[in-house]
Amino acid sequence: MKLLIHVWKDRLAATSLFIIAATLVVGLFAPFFAPHDPEAVHMELRFASSSWEYLLGNDHLGRCMLSRLIYGIRPSVLWVLVALVLSVGIGAILGFIAGYFRGKTDALVMRVCDVMLSFPGYVMTLAVIGILGVGLENIMIAFVLMKWAWFARIIRTSVMQYAEADYVKFSKALGVGNFKIMIRHIVPVSFPDIAVISSSSFGSMILQLSGFSFLGLGIQAPNAEWGMMLNEARAVMFSRPELMLAPGLTIIIVVSAINFLSDSLQVALDPKLITSRNKRRGQPYATAANLRGKEAA
Repeated sequence: MKLLIHVWKDRLAATSLFIIAATLVVGLFAPFFAPHDPEAVHMELRFASSSWEYLLGNDHLGRCMLSRLIYGIRPSVLWVLVALVLSVGIGAILGFIAGYFRGKTDALVMRVCDVMLSFPGYVMTLAVIGILGVGLENIMIAFVLMKWAWFARIIRTSVMQYAEADYVKFSKALGVGNFKIMIRHIVPVSFPDIAVISSSSFGSMILQLSGFSFLGLGIQAPNAEWGMMLNEARAVMFSRPELMLAPGLTIIIVVSAINFLSDSLQVALDPKLITSRNKRRGQPYATAANLRGKEAA
């Protein structure tokens, strides 16, 4: 609740949250928002300029650019979100087990994480694509394989901070089961940290998928995806720059909104960041006293 209140007070964070929510809604209900079939070919409209019927014009096959942008939300954002949830889920389970039980369990999980993290992310993704072939599904598999270990290590560190708290020891003394202790006492306090690291990874995963699709290793034609739209518009980037401008700006806006929201969540969780951010902006030192004074005013 405190996080939501902080985001609501921060105009930039609130705007970013609105952009992200609107993007997700439009992507989920793409058939209702898209004015045309994104795969319908109209060669007579090849490279047609924007009009009332086709607001963003048409591409090299006469397909509606706006419709393709809208349908491109699904692989570019929604499927990336699915891969992120799977990665965080696997990492959270193993991170909670390692951070709570420690000992041999922690050592085993961390050694597996060390092995996974020893491979550079892009190299791992290219290896999976080389073995399984190009396609969106294979990139999602690569994302899960290369991200879960990083999430497990970060979440494990967060869990270890709370596993030795007095209220956890008191619950153990009362005979409460380990699973109930983790659900009731550790998950609520570690969830904000998980939300921050997840949001910070969301934007980078969108950029990675768009980059692989731009290289022809991601989603394949005729399906719509923002990185692939950039790749298709390269041939006319000087004569028709708007064909690259539309998907490029969309990627920038969505990823920037995610990063701004992640930054706001970090500030909400760590009040010290408010002080450092105010110093960079040339504002007076934000002590707890004058923060309370501002709230009272």
